[in-house]
Amino acid sequence: MKHGTILVIDDNPAILTAVKICLGGTFERIVTQTSPEKVLTTITQEHPSAILLDMNFTLGVNSGQEGMMWLSVIHRKFPDIPIVLVTAYADVKLAVRALKNGAADFVTKPWDNDELIRVLKDAIDKASEIIPLDQLETEHVRKVLNKCDGNMKRAADLLGISRQTLYNKVKNEK
Repeated sequence: MKHGTILVIDDNPAILTAVKICLGGTFERIVTQTSPEKVLTTITQEHPSAILLDMNFTLGVNSGQEGMMWLSVIHRKFPDIPIVLVTAYADVKLAVRALKNGAADFVTKPWDNDELIRVLKDAIDKASEIIPLDQLETEHVRKVLNKCDGNMKRAADLLGISRQTLYNKVKNEK
């Protein structure tokens, strides 16, 4: 059984060829682009199951900022599509920041073929997982509380509920 469509965005045509060869036996389709400029249109047309996004597109630039910017743009418009970032210039801080900003995972070049396939399949499986509503609510309440640094009044206001309701939700999850 093949696992859907993968959209791969990398400025290096040799990388795109290697990814097509690597993923061809596992995924139904591998759609490639050398530039992220038309990525939103491509996503609308192709409905990928996951995206493999390079971190750097400008020659001589290896900060990962371009990939982070495109991660944000794509994630805002298509939050349900898992995005796996790939770069030759990996560092732990960049990987952590990418994951905090919504990346499903992070792969370094050169990659291990089996690992790349596993990471993409796991990202697709996790994205299609059905989470019980109460678990989703608990995670959302936790996230809002963390964003508000534990300020119950601000968190309740953001959630559109009373402080008492928020206290009860937090008390019930313990």
